[in-house]
Amino acid sequence: MLNIQDIQNILPHRYPFLLVDRILEIDEDNKKVVGIKNVTINEPFFQGHFPGFPVMPGVLIIEAMAQVAGCALLKAASGQHKLVYLTGVDNARFRKPVVPGDQLHMEISILKIKGTIGKVEAKATVDGQLVAEAEIMFALAS
Repeated sequence: MLNIQDIQNILPHRYPFLLVDRILEIDEDNKKVVGIKNVTINEPFFQGHFPGFPVMPGVLIIEAMAQVAGCALLKAASGQHKLVYLTGVDNARFRKPVVPGDQLHMEISILKIKGTIGKVEAKATVDGQLVAEAEIMFALAS
């Protein structure tokens, strides 16, 4: 398990763009990582998305899932790489709105890595219900 200090030692992201609060599991053998994001009304994007009906933007859910994947990938790279660039998103689907008070539970499965390029399958749930899913492509950089 990684707490927020551990995550900040791995990822370069900071407020307001650090979108993962805790890593619950990293299984390097099974190539799986699980993380959470606690969604609060204090998120800066809720001011404009949408006034009177706050909904977490889908692109930020994708980014949160990518950051969870980045924690596992950068931790495994052990200092060889400092960044994980998002290079593509396929088959993204948003099933339900994510609102203040929700806890986004993100499960990432690493599908393939070849050199510095790879692909993950990402799913996000709230209270056990699927809210978003996507295949995310990435590149590791120094």
